[in-house]
Amino acid sequence: MAIGPDRRTMTPAQTRAAEIDVGLRSYMLRVYNYMSLGVAFTGIVSLLVAMNPAVMQAVVGGPFVFVLIIGVLGLGWFAPRLMMSGSVVTAQACFWVYAGLWGALIAPYFYIYTGDSIARVFFISAGAFAGLSLFGYTTKRNLAPLGAFFTMAFIGVIIALFVNFLLVQSAGFDLLISVIAVLLFAGVTAYYTQMIKGMYAEADAGDVATRKAIFGAFALYGAFIGLFIYLLHIFGVMRD
Repeated sequence: MAIGPDRRTMTPAQTRAAEIDVGLRSYMLRVYNYMSLGVAFTGIVSLLVAMNPAVMQAVVGGPFVFVLIIGVLGLGWFAPRLMMSGSVVTAQACFWVYAGLWGALIAPYFYIYTGDSIARVFFISAGAFAGLSLFGYTTKRNLAPLGAFFTMAFIGVIIALFVNFLLVQSAGFDLLISVIAVLLFAGVTAYYTQMIKGMYAEADAGDVATRKAIFGAFALYGAFIGLFIYLLHIFGVMRD
């Protein structure tokens, strides 16, 4: 039984298109594999930090939390440029340091939310991410014009978070921000997937192909972590 197109009956153009499709699928699989390893690494770091009271205290109540926040924001801004212009080693370092910083930063959630609700929200996030990424991969609509909107919207969300934390301190306002952030990260997931797909070029080889895959994983990793965090804010069950 045939499981694919019979190349003997395909035109040269069809054969070429099939070869490109195979290469694209391999490239995207590489991106998703890197991203999955990054998420797993974040989980391991979070657990290790959560099991170490001294480190946890530094993250929660000490100045170290500001180091983590600055590190995450700084890498989120500068790492893409380093990944696309530097070496594979630089790209790898940016990706794994970023995943590790996030792991330490979200470790306190193990004390705030129950383990069951964290696991439940994680699988909800994974399912939502998969569907949104599939949409971004298959849609024919050009999502590029949304890029500028997402950038401005995220700036607005960050400002709102600081205003709520420093001045308002409203649970209802925090919930509203979380809902908006989930919608934004949903759109970003689809947008990034289409962007990463568009970056594929069959001629890429060696370092260029690897750096593109790592950059793609970095972008989708950030979207997934954001989706997970804000879904946890909405659906997580706090400990007594």
